Amino acid sequence: MASSDKTERPSKTTLGSFLIVGAVFLMATQDALIKYISADLTLGQIFLFRSILVLLLLHGIARGSRACWRDAFMIGPLARAVFLTLMYALLYSVIASMPLSTLAAGFYTGPLFIILLSGFFLKEPVSPAAWGAVAFGFLGVLVLLKPGSDSFAPLVLVPVSAGFFYAVAAVLTRGRCQNASPLAMALALNLCLLTAGIIVSTFGYLQGELPVSSFVARFLLSLGLLDWGLLFLLAALMVGIGLGLATAYKIAQPAVIASFDYSYLIFATLFGMLLFAETPEISTLLGMGMIASAGLISYWFNGAR
Repeated sequence: MASSDKTERPSKTTLGSFLIVGAVFLMATQDALIKYISADLTLGQIFLFRSILVLLLLHGIARGSRACWRDAFMIGPLARAVFLTLMYALLYSVIASMPLSTLAAGFYTGPLFIILLSGFFLKEPVSPAAWGAVAFGFLGVLVLLKPGSDSFAPLVLVPVSAGFFYAVAAVLTRGRCQNASPLAMALALNLCLLTAGIIVSTFGYLQGELPVSSFVARFLLSLGLLDWGLLFLLAALMVGIGLGLATAYKIAQPAVIASFDYSYLIFATLFGMLLFAETPEISTLLGMGMIASAGLISYWFNGAR
């Protein structure tokens, strides 16, 4: 997957750790907002309009740089963007039907996939402490999910699949995107999300019986002032997420970053409590504690570089 990239890979653990925690906080905020508005906006509307706004913001940040746009169309950033787009599509398809903590627990089997893929494809040294930290964090996920119990639902395999796609994207970031800037990677991602929005919206039209003019009118005019405000907020969050994730996995070893990635579970559970009255069980709190400890263990034994 990544063996052909000969570019030297930097390792800045401290900066990468701060960036990933900040990025997953923004991601949890975004997902909570999407769950909140999912009854009013379709997946096609979210993908399409958010991506247009994000691309405009990124174009402004890039100051119209042709190099950024050119790099966005390189194989590495585009492949990464495709897997992240699949991840978002899977997550948002079930976000309205399950608690945020359950969604997050299924999704965050991803860091285990990351350490497996990075060790195999990137050939980077993975310390026993990193293996132990991610495994301990994964045990925390199992405590949250409770597989084999009556509370376990097969639907949770959807966010687990999303977690696998996230892991592939993370390894591609480290292995195939060293020559691309975080801005170029964010542009590539939102170009793919825009394409996905067009495809999903077209499929929605084909499933209905409205003429094109009526469908377009409903698609556009159903958005109120509050909806547009939330879309602008989602766009701003997406810019931070895109740049933060791309930079974190580019500058630090995925095996270390993956442990901090688990902090999304804590943020998602807190948002579930505050916004959707989702009361966590004792097992949820225990799993969260194990997950938080995993990040600290990984950071402590791998050192601040």
